[in-house]
Amino acid sequence: MDLFDDRNWSILLEPLILSYKGKPHPLHYKNSYELIVMVILAAQDSDENINRLTVPFFEKYPNWFSLMSINVADLYPLLDSITNFKNKANWIIDLAKEFNDKNLPKTISGLTRFRGIGRKSAHVILKELGYNPNGIMVDLHVLRVAPRLGIVLCFKDADKMEQQLLSKLDSSIWLEIGMAISFHGRLICRPIPNCRSCNVNTICDYYKNK
Repeated sequence: MDLFDDRNWSILLEPLILSYKGKPHPLHYKNSYELIVMVILAAQDSDENINRLTVPFFEKYPNWFSLMSINVADLYPLLDSITNFKNKANWIIDLAKEFNDKNLPKTISGLTRFRGIGRKSAHVILKELGYNPNGIMVDLHVLRVAPRLGIVLCFKDADKMEQQLLSKLDSSIWLEIGMAISFHGRLICRPIPNCRSCNVNTICDYYKNK
């Protein structure tokens, strides 16, 4: 990547936004409660695994109220095949005692005050619930794809990458571009990328330098 790169990435990335805008999130949630629980559980785990394992979880615990008076160990048998399940169970119980749909924070800073919700998770929650996070969601797929394209330097730190993306991209696309790049990373620009099927390969540094 050229440090003095003056490409208009907001325009160049429009094909990605057009391809993925409106695509349902991979987590199959039904309401804000399910969304938040699933986002927390999905950290360092697969969306497919979370979709499958939360079916019996939500049958037994259908809302925040149902979690308020239980012991955290009661959740272990339902979550024990999820990465870091004991910590995640504690975080979910803590959240159940803190808020419900009526007092759900509607900002990144408000959500990240709670254990188990980082910036990426907060971005996903707010966007899916119809609020504007005023930032760009950076997950492991964005960490891989954005440097390949040449938009940013190769960072392993999601917060640093988000700041660089914010400086490179118009605010008009912030809401959509994170998930668009993420979907592209899931479907096309995988660890071994399918460059021939990529609709932005003509602007991609990785493809040009193959």
